Amino acid sequence: MSIKDKIDKKNLPKHVAIIMDGNGRWAKEKGELRVFGHKNGVSAVREALEGAVEIGLSYLTLYAFSTENWSRPQAEVDALMELLVNSLNQELPTFQANNIRVNSIGRKADLPDHCQVTLQSTIDQTKDNTGCTLTLALSYGSREEILQATRHIAEKYKNGEIGLEEINEELFSKNLYTYNMPDPEILIRTSGEERISNYMLWQIAYSELFFLPIMWPEFTRENLFECIESFQNRERRFGKTSEQL
Repeated sequence: MSIKDKIDKKNLPKHVAIIMDGNGRWAKEKGELRVFGHKNGVSAVREALEGAVEIGLSYLTLYAFSTENWSRPQAEVDALMELLVNSLNQELPTFQANNIRVNSIGRKADLPDHCQVTLQSTIDQTKDNTGCTLTLALSYGSREEILQATRHIAEKYKNGEIGLEEINEELFSKNLYTYNMPDPEILIRTSGEERISNYMLWQIAYSELFFLPIMWPEFTRENLFECIESFQNRERRFGKTSEQL
């Protein structure tokens, strides 16, 4: 029996988030430049997305570029931006054929103009698709997201639009970039590193965490299926005891 066949399709997580880590180290191990790793990482993105569609996941969010990544060498940043544009253009027919809706979170205004144009065009052309929502976290940082949400809520309170008693978890979540999607039940990070790196700090409060010892270019849909199958065998208590469930 394949790992995919072990998955209970009636108990799928709604949302899987991934930190795609290890492109540069993978390339270095092969004696190549870091950009070589990023280019090969596109195949892993395709594997993750096709796997998500294959089993019927509703949301897949990929940490593509953090706010901290702008401090990398300019040549690498430029190559990543071009890779983003080229990948979106090349994959648009696949998105349409598989009913995939493209979304993004983060400070899109930080991106170069031509990246913003291509990204928005892809979002607009796939907005009516009803299958898996692929969200790209671009120029994204969770602390900045939380601060921005706090400022929005403070401004509403200052203007008398909301009362103090109305400030709760639901209101806070509605002011995050991810207001229109469920919190991820699964967070996967490749490369063997075991840290969150400023990714969805609020949203992953009760996520199941999977730290894989492979580099991102080595990721396949079977890795995704293994995490989901393991997730389905975990007891998620949300603060309760096993007896209370």
